[in-house]
Amino acid sequence: MKTVEKETVIEFEEKKSKFIGYIKPVFTVEEAEKFIGSIKEMHPNATHNVPLYRVVENGQEYFKYNDDGEPANTAGKPMAEILNILDVYNVAIVATRYFGGIKLGAGGLIRNYAKTAKIAVNEAGITDYKEKSLFIIDYDYEYTGEMESFLNAHKKEYEIEITEKNYANRVTMKIKADSEIEEKLNEMNRLIVIKL
Repeated sequence: MKTVEKETVIEFEEKKSKFIGYIKPVFTVEEAEKFIGSIKEMHPNATHNVPLYRVVENGQEYFKYNDDGEPANTAGKPMAEILNILDVYNVAIVATRYFGGIKLGAGGLIRNYAKTAKIAVNEAGITDYKEKSLFIIDYDYEYTGEMESFLNAHKKEYEIEITEKNYANRVTMKIKADSEIEEKLNEMNRLIVIKL
């Protein structure tokens, strides 16, 4: 599965209409909708803010778009087609358009919204998507040095992100990492590992 590497903004003009493409890698529907909402707030006076997201969350695909007032199937659908062709998931895009006074016609709209999505995806960079999971790891204090060495040694390989650390009777931490790390964690016998 492929996604985009980074959040990016692109811009171009076509017959005095200004097109701005916003793209961001997202991992939940909620994250996608927040991103789309924030772009609409940035451009309340735009003629159109065409939203699109395609997210795989808990094994379920959510693919949603609309034309935001443009003629039916001339904005959201051509952008969605680009994601289908490029096979990109876990992404949110907003194509903001400021009308320049010259009508583009249905063909012109389809071409330019597709172009907005294509340039945005290319600029954001296509990368392989690695599924991340949340783990709770629990261990005795005496194991701290070994655990920190393990996490540091594999930080890049498994894209480990420590989201929480608690020190009570034992050390408990919550990490977000590539799902593949589970096997390695389970090999360490003095750990209690819970995959969320």
